[in-house]
Amino acid sequence: MTPRRLFVPALLAAALLPAVALAQAWPAKQPIKIISPYAPGGTTDVMARLLAIPLQQKLGQTVVVENKGGAGGNVGTDYVSKAAPDGYTLLLAASGPIVISPSLYAKLPYQPIADFTFVAPVANAAFVVLANPASGITSIKDLIARAKKGDKINFASAGSGTPQHIIGEMFNQSAGIKMQHIPYKGSGPAMNDLLAGQVPVSFENPVPAMPHVKAGKVKVLASTGLTRSAAFPDIPTVAELGLPGFDAKPWYGLLAPAGLDPAIARKLNEVVREALASTEMKARIFALGAEPMNMSSADFQAFAQKDLDKWTKVVKTSGATPD
Repeated sequence: MTPRRLFVPALLAAALLPAVALAQAWPAKQPIKIISPYAPGGTTDVMARLLAIPLQQKLGQTVVVENKGGAGGNVGTDYVSKAAPDGYTLLLAASGPIVISPSLYAKLPYQPIADFTFVAPVANAAFVVLANPASGITSIKDLIARAKKGDKINFASAGSGTPQHIIGEMFNQSAGIKMQHIPYKGSGPAMNDLLAGQVPVSFENPVPAMPHVKAGKVKVLASTGLTRSAAFPDIPTVAELGLPGFDAKPWYGLLAPAGLDPAIARKLNEVVREALASTEMKARIFALGAEPMNMSSADFQAFAQKDLDKWTKVVKTSGATPD
């Protein structure tokens, strides 16, 4: 081989050395931060803290959860989009800021797909359709029939632009009805007014709703996934009860800034998938009314893009706004 032929491969090998060195060294420092884009105590925050334990055990470095709430999760999401792609700043993303916010807000400080490395999904969770017993609404069929008859029906959500709101709008579109959206400042106030009969219907995460369902204070009409939730297998789906194809399941996943070294992304994906396969982690996720997800990084990004396209259509057709 001539010296010239040796020169080109040598250049290519030299160019690859920094990336290889980074992947081999990571994680060489601590802590690794997982940003939760919501306040402490919510489902996203709990998911982040559950995941931090096996990550710390498997990677041998301290993993901390840092809350950066604001603007419906957009603040923390933006923070991670602008962080160094070195594997030390991660995002426990909820699907709202990634697949709903881009069509709700006229201008976001981040691009929902291009600004992130989609490392691994963690879980998804079908919501539930709830009714106050005093409303007389006994089923999904009854709810749709009343709305089509002209009854004025309000539905509560955790706030404008939240998954609860947009799932309600998706239900409106699918059923060909127009319930009036009533936004609240969080799930707690919305649930309180549902229990008090101030609003007859709401769309909500099943976990905070189940104690009230069991106490007979609120009636669960259906869940919003295409198939029944493994966490709540006795609850029929909206799709089963008259709206075939209805599928609304917010998800949670681990993201990093765009440009993360592929070897680091693969390592993180492997660790997350291994953690989610454990009996203990599955039980904890089921207790949150959610189900573990299992995808490669590439499949996760394709899934997120498809979900973005779906919710963009829902938001634009409904005319929903964040205000």
